[in-house]
Amino acid sequence: MRGVLWASWWRTRSRELAQAWRRIRYRSEVRFPVITRLAERMIAVNIFDSATRVAAQVLLTVVPLLFVVASLAPRALQEQLTSSLRALFGLTGESGEQLDEFFAGTDEDVQHAVGAVGSVMVLLSATAVSRAVQRLCRRAWGIPRGAARIAVWRWVVWIAVWTGLLVVQGPVRDGFGTGLWLGIPLTFLLQTAAWWWTQHLLLGGAIGWWPLLPGALLSAVAVTALSLGARLYMPLALNRVLGEFGAFGSVFVLLSWLIVLCVAIAIGLSTGAVLAQEPYLADRLGSPVRDPGSGAP
Repeated sequence: MRGVLWASWWRTRSRELAQAWRRIRYRSEVRFPVITRLAERMIAVNIFDSATRVAAQVLLTVVPLLFVVASLAPRALQEQLTSSLRALFGLTGESGEQLDEFFAGTDEDVQHAVGAVGSVMVLLSATAVSRAVQRLCRRAWGIPRGAARIAVWRWVVWIAVWTGLLVVQGPVRDGFGTGLWLGIPLTFLLQTAAWWWTQHLLLGGAIGWWPLLPGALLSAVAVTALSLGARLYMPLALNRVLGEFGAFGSVFVLLSWLIVLCVAIAIGLSTGAVLAQEPYLADRLGSPVRDPGSGAP
Protein backbone atom coordinates (compact mmCIF):
# COMPACT_ATOMS: atom_id res chain seq x y z
CA MET A 1 0.00 0.00 0.00
CA ARG A 2 2.79 2.37 0.91
CA GLY A 3 4.49 1.67 -2.41
CA VAL A 4 1.32 2.49 -4.33
CA LEU A 5 0.90 5.76 -2.45
CA TRP A 6 4.51 6.66 -3.07
CA ALA A 7 4.18 5.97 -6.82
CA SER A 8 0.99 8.04 -7.00
CA TRP A 9 2.62 10.92 -5.12
CA TRP A 10 5.68 10.79 -7.39
CA ARG A 11 3.56 10.86 -10.58
CA THR A 12 1.60 13.84 -9.27
CA ARG A 13 4.77 15.61 -8.22
CA SER A 14 6.40 14.92 -11.59
CA ARG A 15 3.44 16.43 -13.46
CA GLU A 16 3.55 19.50 -11.22
CA LEU A 17 7.27 19.94 -11.80
CA ALA A 18 6.83 19.53 -15.57
CA GLN A 19 4.06 22.14 -15.61
CA ALA A 20 6.16 24.51 -13.50
CA TRP A 21 9.10 24.08 -15.86
CA ARG A 22 6.91 24.81 -18.89
CA ARG A 23 5.61 27.97 -17.20
CA ILE A 24 9.14 29.13 -16.36
CA ARG A 25 10.31 28.43 -19.90
CA TYR A 26 7.35 30.27 -21.41
CA ARG A 27 7.91 33.32 -19.20
CA SER A 28 11.62 33.30 -20.00
CA GLU A 29 10.93 33.14 -23.73
CA VAL A 30 8.45 36.00 -23.45
CA ARG A 31 10.69 38.21 -21.31
CA PHE A 32 13.99 37.19 -22.88
CA PRO A 33 13.33 36.13 -26.49
CA VAL A 34 17.07 36.18 -27.13
CA ILE A 35 17.32 32.92 -25.17
CA THR A 36 15.01 31.19 -27.63
CA ARG A 37 16.86 32.61 -30.63
CA LEU A 38 20.19 31.61 -29.13
CA ALA A 39 19.01 28.04 -28.55
CA GLU A 40 17.70 27.84 -32.12
CA ARG A 41 20.99 29.15 -33.49
CA MET A 42 23.00 26.64 -31.47
CA ILE A 43 20.91 23.82 -32.90
CA ALA A 44 21.26 25.19 -36.44
CA VAL A 45 25.03 25.52 -36.05
CA ASN A 46 25.25 21.98 -34.62
CA ILE A 47 27.94 23.12 -32.21
CA PHE A 48 29.64 19.84 -31.34
CA ASP A 49 29.62 18.47 -34.89
CA SER A 50 31.04 21.68 -36.36
CA ALA A 51 33.65 22.02 -33.61
CA THR A 52 34.75 18.39 -33.95
CA ARG A 53 35.19 18.82 -37.70
CA VAL A 54 37.37 21.90 -37.21
CA ALA A 55 39.44 20.19 -34.50
CA ALA A 56 39.97 17.09 -36.63
CA GLN A 57 41.05 19.19 -39.62
CA VAL A 58 43.51 21.10 -37.43
CA LEU A 59 45.07 17.87 -36.22
CA LEU A 60 45.18 16.19 -39.64
CA THR A 61 46.29 19.09 -41.83
CA VAL A 62 47.84 21.86 -39.73
CA VAL A 63 50.29 19.63 -37.85
CA PRO A 64 51.91 18.42 -41.12
CA LEU A 65 51.99 22.04 -42.28
CA LEU A 66 53.83 23.09 -39.13
CA PHE A 67 56.25 20.23 -39.69
CA VAL A 68 57.02 21.50 -43.20
CA VAL A 69 57.23 25.14 -42.11
CA ALA A 70 59.67 24.24 -39.35
CA SER A 71 61.85 22.34 -41.80
CA LEU A 72 62.01 25.20 -44.31
CA ALA A 73 62.24 28.09 -41.83
CA PRO A 74 65.52 29.52 -40.52
CA ARG A 75 66.79 28.14 -37.25
CA ALA A 76 65.72 31.23 -35.28
CA LEU A 77 62.16 30.98 -36.60
CA GLN A 78 62.07 27.26 -35.92
CA GLU A 79 63.12 27.86 -32.32
CA GLN A 80 60.46 30.55 -32.00
CA LEU A 81 57.80 28.16 -33.31
CA THR A 82 58.89 25.49 -30.83
CA SER A 83 58.80 28.03 -28.00
CA SER A 84 55.32 29.19 -29.00
CA LEU A 85 53.96 25.64 -29.16
CA ARG A 86 55.47 24.95 -25.76
CA ALA A 87 53.80 28.08 -24.37
CA LEU A 88 50.50 27.37 -26.13
CA PHE A 89 50.13 23.92 -24.60
CA GLY A 90 52.18 24.52 -21.47
CA LEU A 91 54.51 21.66 -22.38
CA THR A 92 57.08 20.67 -19.78
CA GLY A 93 59.00 17.56 -18.87
CA GLU A 94 58.62 14.57 -21.18
CA SER A 95 56.06 16.30 -23.40
CA GLY A 96 58.46 19.21 -23.95
CA GLU A 97 61.22 16.77 -24.85
CA GLN A 98 58.91 15.06 -27.34
CA LEU A 99 58.26 18.42 -29.00
CA ASP A 100 61.98 19.13 -29.29
CA GLU A 101 62.58 15.69 -30.81
CA PHE A 102 59.68 16.27 -33.21
CA PHE A 103 61.38 19.29 -34.75
CA ALA A 104 64.97 18.18 -34.27
CA GLY A 105 66.85 17.28 -37.43
CA THR A 106 63.90 17.84 -39.73
CA ASP A 107 65.53 20.39 -42.00
CA GLU A 108 67.25 18.24 -44.61
CA ASP A 109 65.09 15.14 -44.13
CA VAL A 110 61.78 16.88 -44.75
CA GLN A 111 63.14 19.12 -47.50
CA HIS A 112 64.32 16.07 -49.46
CA ALA A 113 61.20 14.02 -48.71
CA VAL A 114 58.63 16.72 -49.43
CA GLY A 115 60.18 19.17 -51.86
CA ALA A 116 58.58 22.28 -53.33
CA VAL A 117 55.59 20.51 -54.89
CA GLY A 118 54.89 18.56 -51.74
CA SER A 119 55.06 21.72 -49.65
CA VAL A 120 52.45 23.38 -51.86
CA MET A 121 50.21 20.33 -51.57
CA VAL A 122 50.52 20.37 -47.77
CA LEU A 123 49.57 24.06 -47.77
CA LEU A 124 46.55 23.44 -49.98
CA SER A 125 45.41 20.51 -47.86
CA ALA A 126 45.68 22.73 -44.78
CA THR A 127 43.04 25.00 -46.30
CA ALA A 128 40.54 22.32 -45.24
CA VAL A 129 40.67 24.07 -41.87
CA SER A 130 39.83 27.36 -43.58
CA ARG A 131 36.81 25.78 -45.23
CA ALA A 132 35.66 24.21 -41.96
CA VAL A 133 35.94 27.54 -40.12
CA GLN A 134 34.15 29.26 -43.00
CA ARG A 135 31.23 26.84 -42.66
CA LEU A 136 31.16 27.50 -38.92
CA CYS A 137 31.04 31.27 -39.44
CA ARG A 138 28.36 30.94 -42.09
CA ARG A 139 26.19 28.78 -39.84
CA ALA A 140 26.74 31.10 -36.89
CA TRP A 141 25.21 33.92 -38.94
CA GLY A 142 22.55 31.78 -40.58
CA ILE A 143 23.89 32.47 -44.06
CA PRO A 144 22.68 29.78 -46.46
CA ARG A 145 25.09 27.83 -48.62
CA GLY A 146 26.04 29.73 -51.76
CA ALA A 147 24.98 33.13 -50.40
CA ALA A 148 28.59 34.08 -49.60
CA ARG A 149 31.02 33.43 -52.47
CA ILE A 150 34.50 32.74 -51.21
CA ALA A 151 37.60 32.95 -53.39
CA VAL A 152 40.23 30.28 -52.90
CA TRP A 153 42.88 32.87 -52.08
CA ARG A 154 40.99 33.72 -48.88
CA TRP A 155 41.48 30.17 -47.59
CA VAL A 156 45.22 30.32 -48.32
CA VAL A 157 45.61 33.77 -46.75
CA TRP A 158 43.71 32.66 -43.65
CA ILE A 159 45.89 29.61 -43.00
CA ALA A 160 49.07 31.59 -43.72
CA VAL A 161 48.15 34.41 -41.32
CA TRP A 162 47.14 31.99 -38.55
CA THR A 163 50.42 30.12 -38.98
CA GLY A 164 52.20 33.44 -38.45
CA LEU A 165 50.04 34.17 -35.40
CA LEU A 166 50.98 30.78 -33.97
CA VAL A 167 54.66 31.66 -34.23
CA VAL A 168 54.24 34.79 -32.08
CA GLN A 169 52.05 33.13 -29.43
CA GLY A 170 55.01 32.53 -27.12
CA PRO A 171 56.18 36.16 -26.78
CA VAL A 172 52.61 37.46 -26.63
CA ARG A 173 51.53 35.06 -23.87
CA ASP A 174 54.66 35.94 -21.93
CA GLY A 175 53.94 39.65 -22.31
CA PHE A 176 57.23 40.02 -24.24
CA GLY A 177 59.13 39.10 -21.11
CA THR A 178 57.06 41.04 -18.57
CA GLY A 179 54.83 38.16 -17.45
CA LEU A 180 51.16 37.21 -17.46
CA TRP A 181 49.95 40.59 -16.17
CA LEU A 182 50.63 41.93 -19.68
CA GLY A 183 50.47 38.64 -21.54
CA ILE A 184 46.79 37.99 -20.73
CA PRO A 185 45.52 41.37 -22.05
CA LEU A 186 47.75 41.07 -25.13
CA THR A 187 46.46 37.56 -25.80
CA PHE A 188 42.89 38.78 -25.49
CA LEU A 189 43.49 41.70 -27.87
CA LEU A 190 45.29 39.50 -30.40
CA GLN A 191 42.55 36.87 -30.33
CA THR A 192 39.86 39.53 -30.68
CA ALA A 193 41.55 41.00 -33.73
CA ALA A 194 42.18 37.54 -35.20
CA TRP A 195 38.58 36.31 -34.90
CA TRP A 196 37.17 39.66 -35.98
CA TRP A 197 39.26 39.52 -39.15
CA THR A 198 38.58 35.80 -39.61
CA GLN A 199 34.81 36.29 -39.79
CA HIS A 200 35.13 39.20 -42.20
CA LEU A 201 37.55 37.36 -44.48
CA LEU A 202 35.79 33.99 -44.60
CA LEU A 203 32.30 35.46 -44.95
CA GLY A 204 33.52 37.42 -47.94
CA GLY A 205 32.30 40.72 -46.53
CA ALA A 206 28.68 39.49 -46.39
CA ILE A 207 28.47 40.97 -42.87
CA GLY A 208 29.92 44.37 -41.98
CA TRP A 209 32.83 44.79 -39.59
CA TRP A 210 31.00 46.09 -36.51
CA PRO A 211 28.35 43.34 -36.27
CA LEU A 212 31.21 40.81 -36.16
CA LEU A 213 32.76 42.36 -33.05
CA PRO A 214 30.59 40.67 -30.34
CA GLY A 215 31.46 37.21 -31.64
CA ALA A 216 35.14 38.11 -31.81
CA LEU A 217 35.09 39.39 -28.22
CA LEU A 218 33.32 36.30 -26.86
CA SER A 219 35.63 33.95 -28.75
CA ALA A 220 38.67 35.86 -27.50
CA VAL A 221 37.46 35.54 -23.90
CA ALA A 222 37.01 31.78 -24.34
CA VAL A 223 40.39 31.25 -26.01
CA THR A 224 42.23 33.36 -23.44
CA ALA A 225 40.60 31.52 -20.53
CA LEU A 226 41.33 28.11 -22.06
CA SER A 227 44.92 29.08 -22.77
CA LEU A 228 45.39 29.72 -19.06
CA GLY A 229 43.76 26.40 -18.23
CA ALA A 230 46.00 24.62 -20.73
CA ARG A 231 49.05 25.67 -18.72
CA LEU A 232 47.70 23.61 -15.82
CA TYR A 233 45.97 20.69 -17.54
CA MET A 234 47.96 19.89 -20.66
CA PRO A 235 51.40 19.19 -19.09
CA LEU A 236 49.91 16.78 -16.56
CA ALA A 237 47.70 15.01 -19.09
CA LEU A 238 50.36 14.74 -21.79
CA ASN A 239 53.11 13.57 -19.46
CA ARG A 240 50.77 10.93 -17.99
CA VAL A 241 49.64 9.48 -21.33
CA LEU A 242 53.17 9.61 -22.75
CA GLY A 243 54.32 7.45 -19.86
CA GLU A 244 51.43 4.99 -20.24
CA PHE A 245 50.64 4.86 -23.95
CA GLY A 246 53.50 6.62 -25.70
CA ALA A 247 53.11 9.12 -28.53
CA PHE A 248 49.72 7.74 -29.59
CA GLY A 249 48.19 8.74 -26.27
CA SER A 250 49.26 12.33 -26.74
CA VAL A 251 47.26 12.48 -29.99
CA PHE A 252 44.03 11.76 -28.11
CA VAL A 253 44.81 14.35 -25.43
CA LEU A 254 45.63 16.97 -28.06
CA LEU A 255 42.47 16.18 -30.05
CA SER A 256 40.33 16.39 -26.91
CA TRP A 257 41.76 19.79 -26.05
CA LEU A 258 41.26 21.02 -29.61
CA ILE A 259 37.61 19.92 -29.53
CA VAL A 260 37.02 21.82 -26.28
CA LEU A 261 38.70 24.88 -27.78
CA CYS A 262 36.68 24.70 -30.98
CA VAL A 263 33.41 24.20 -29.09
CA ALA A 264 34.14 27.36 -27.08
CA ILE A 265 34.91 29.29 -30.27
CA ALA A 266 31.76 28.00 -31.98
CA ILE A 267 29.63 29.04 -29.01
CA GLY A 268 31.31 32.44 -28.92
CA LEU A 269 30.78 33.13 -32.63
CA SER A 270 27.17 31.92 -32.57
CA THR A 271 26.28 33.84 -29.42
CA GLY A 272 27.91 36.97 -30.80
CA ALA A 273 25.93 36.69 -34.03
CA VAL A 274 22.64 36.35 -32.15
CA LEU A 275 23.42 39.27 -29.83
CA ALA A 276 24.52 41.46 -32.74
CA GLN A 277 21.14 40.87 -34.41
CA GLU A 278 19.14 41.92 -31.36
CA PRO A 279 17.40 45.30 -31.89
CA TYR A 280 19.44 47.14 -29.24
CA LEU A 281 22.83 46.17 -30.68
CA ALA A 282 21.63 45.98 -34.28
CA ASP A 283 20.78 49.69 -34.27
CA ARG A 284 24.23 50.59 -32.93
CA LEU A 285 26.31 48.12 -34.93
CA GLY A 286 24.40 48.38 -38.18
CA SER A 287 23.67 44.66 -38.29
CA PRO A 288 20.49 43.06 -39.61
CA VAL A 289 17.82 42.35 -36.99
CA ARG A 290 16.81 39.17 -38.78
CA ASP A 291 18.98 36.47 -40.26
CA PRO A 292 20.67 37.67 -43.45
CA GLY A 293 19.67 34.45 -45.15
CA SER A 294 16.36 32.76 -45.61
CA GLY A 295 17.39 29.74 -43.57
CA ALA A 296 20.16 27.73 -42.08
CA PRO A 297 22.56 26.06 -44.48
